[in-house]
Amino acid sequence: MEFLLVTPQSRPGVALIQLNRPKELNALNGQLVGEIRDALQALDADEAVRVVILTGNERAFAAGADIKEMAGKTAVDMFLDDRAGTLEQIRRFRKPLIGAVSGFVLGGGCELAMTCDMLIASETAQFGQPEIRLGIIPGGGGTQRLTRAVGKARAMEMVLTGEFISAREAHRVGLVTRVVPVGQYLEEAYRLAARIAAMSPVAARLAKEAVNRAFETPLEEGLQFERKNFYLAFASEDQKEGMAAFVEKRKPAFKGR
Repeated sequence: MEFLLVTPQSRPGVALIQLNRPKELNALNGQLVGEIRDALQALDADEAVRVVILTGNERAFAAGADIKEMAGKTAVDMFLDDRAGTLEQIRRFRKPLIGAVSGFVLGGGCELAMTCDMLIASETAQFGQPEIRLGIIPGGGGTQRLTRAVGKARAMEMVLTGEFISAREAHRVGLVTRVVPVGQYLEEAYRLAARIAAMSPVAARLAKEAVNRAFETPLEEGLQFERKNFYLAFASEDQKEGMAAFVEKRKPAFKGR
């Protein structure tokens, strides 16, 4: 891939995807977004991979969409390109996806970060949806996912002014899982990934589905979905192994079956 570095077994059970357009601050052009989708589809089919980390570099996770690529496009061009649809495919990745972000996390980069299940941020990370400064609005989920993450009032201020928020503020309002010094954000993501990779891959997928459903449905429907996935977990070999290991006071050996 031209704009990605992909390491399927960066650590046991953990794959690493690194955005690699450093001169452009990892600006998201159509090819890069497509490569992320394709890499995740390949890793979804790799049974050895239980968790994926998505990262950029210390200066920028992704500073937004590639404006040079977009500036001359028409509404029909954008409709046919369907960049937002590709981001939605990324969001539907079934395994746990951890974002490890630093520096600029802006515009499409912020929208990409919000497709992740958890975000580890360095102290230098800045989050924002500055599209209004260009005479447009967020188009890859920014008005929707940001509002669900930080609340209407804060999201409205960010979207209408284009202002950035710090990593600490992002953590305070619930956008970020945790904030660490800049030299530690990737290693912290690996620590979190290792903890998740040690769990049942089947249960992890079922749990991810259930948590995501909480943002998409009324409470009663979400509870019904949770119960369905809870019952389904009892059809797995991992459930039998996990409970047997608990009774026998040993560490479980989950196989994802």
